[in-house]
Amino acid sequence: MKKFVIKPKIYFNEGSMKFLKEIKGSCAFIVSDSVMEKLGYLQKTIDYLNEAGIKSAVFTEVRPDPDVKVIAAGMRRYLEAHADTHADIIVALGGGSVIDAAKGILYSLWQFSKAAGKQFKRPLFIAIPSTSGTGSEVTNFSVITAEGEKVCIVDEWLAPDIAILDSACIQHVPQQVVADTGIDALVHAIEAYVSTEATPCTDALAEKAVQLIFENLRTLYNDVSDSHARECVQNASCIAGMAFTNANLGINHSLAHALGGTFRISHGRANALLMSAVIEYNADLNGNTGRYAAEKYAKLAAVLQLPARTYREGAVNFMQAVKDLKKSLGIPNGIRQLGIDQSAFENELGNMVELAFRDRCTSTNPRQPSREDLIGIYKKSF
Repeated sequence: MKKFVIKPKIYFNEGSMKFLKEIKGSCAFIVSDSVMEKLGYLQKTIDYLNEAGIKSAVFTEVRPDPDVKVIAAGMRRYLEAHADTHADIIVALGGGSVIDAAKGILYSLWQFSKAAGKQFKRPLFIAIPSTSGTGSEVTNFSVITAEGEKVCIVDEWLAPDIAILDSACIQHVPQQVVADTGIDALVHAIEAYVSTEATPCTDALAEKAVQLIFENLRTLYNDVSDSHARECVQNASCIAGMAFTNANLGINHSLAHALGGTFRISHGRANALLMSAVIEYNADLNGNTGRYAAEKYAKLAAVLQLPARTYREGAVNFMQAVKDLKKSLGIPNGIRQLGIDQSAFENELGNMVELAFRDRCTSTNPRQPSREDLIGIYKKSF
């Protein structure tokens, strides 16, 4: 039996942050970072909440790929600011790292309260993304680094209650971040589409996300001031998030988690470097593991109006379209181009493969890999 759940209410398009003025509550805890503070969006958030009669405490020490130290620091700040009473609102303002950190802080506060035999009333959780990639504003996933290893926490308790997609928040995103986060969203949609847990509901969302990204990501990469492209890519990221929080992901993410954690490569870039080899492996056009993934890649080719008279033709054309998109976004051809030494890479292969093999995303990949298969994908991507 499968199920499909979408928890958050979603407010979108430019200017939607103003919805904060309508929130009911008395005390908010805002998790953000120095970038959103410098750009003025943090103060705007505080001002909107003030208009609603809500006081705010702020934690801005989040950095990319948040680790357990960031979570602990956020918890300390929360407890300092709310010594007498819990916040009734938590706002995550920033990219995927900020939203993941907010989820980690909220989840840890809940777990510590349970362990102490205390009741923890879950606050209203609002997520306002400043990048278009993770879809974390609508998912029950959080990725936290612990001792150099990226740990994926999955719990329905983590999903925000409200997502605000204000495209103005992403108008200052650097070009490389546009590329990396956009490809991350594309991988979310593709992996959800071929997942063993895919359903007609998640397929519809994934198809739309793929279409929007192919139609708009190049435009946004070349001109981040294009408001239409910003909204389309941001919406696509959110739609892909809805798909994968229900269908889960696959080995593209498993391998990327291990690669990114080992060599400190941004998550979106790690996904981009691996995705062509992963799609080729899953399609298995020269093997005998079945046609499921290849046929679904062919359906995505048809969505993009590429020739797909047979499943083989469609899958090949889709793989080429992915390669062309990556090239147009300045994505390197291989891991080697990041300046990573081949011997250092090979020395870490065994450890990365073990991490990827145990990753929660591996179980729903359309083709179940061996450790040797994962080694092959890493080597092909190098």
